[in-house]
Amino acid sequence: MKLVKDIDKSGQKKHEVSDKQAEEAFKTILTWIGEDPNREGLLETPKRVVKAFKEYFKGYHQDGSAELLKTFGDVEGYDDMVVEKNITLESHCEHHMAPIIGVVHIAYIPNKKVVGLSKLARTVEVFSKRLQTQERLTMQIAKTLMNALNAKGVAVTIDAAHQCMTMRGIKKERATTVTNYYLGTFKEDLSYQNRYLRYIAK
Repeated sequence: MKLVKDIDKSGQKKHEVSDKQAEEAFKTILTWIGEDPNREGLLETPKRVVKAFKEYFKGYHQDGSAELLKTFGDVEGYDDMVVEKNITLESHCEHHMAPIIGVVHIAYIPNKKVVGLSKLARTVEVFSKRLQTQERLTMQIAKTLMNALNAKGVAVTIDAAHQCMTMRGIKKERATTVTNYYLGTFKEDLSYQNRYLRYIAK
């Protein structure tokens, strides 16, 4: 199975890396840190890590808007915000490949149609399963929801701990980072923005 198979901007096929090649790379890393990849406890570790990485980074092979294609128009004129709070976030930072752990809050104002609540969480899942910065992740989720749902407005907030900061470097274990991104009505009308912030603060 090929882990990487895509087309770059020039139209050329990107280099394909097999599972076996990835396993050999992880063996090299085990040796580099001072371990013996041939000792009994580590014999299957490269294979397990490759399997885990496929799960951690499966978002590269998924379309964030695909989960939002099925909508429901029978909402009897509902036109106020829909808020989904405390969506679990598990991602990895692109600078150290360390985990980012936190929660995502989402609100959108429907434009004659709504989407299943699980689809909001699935959209978060697609973009979080890639190497990320929190700022970009926040914007990707918001813009995808806005475009796919043709919403009147979207708000996205992420509150997360970055283990590249809590486990290494400055090692501030209680530090979290909050990012917000607003589109449409949430950006233009502070009354909506303030009401959203009150909802997610409860």
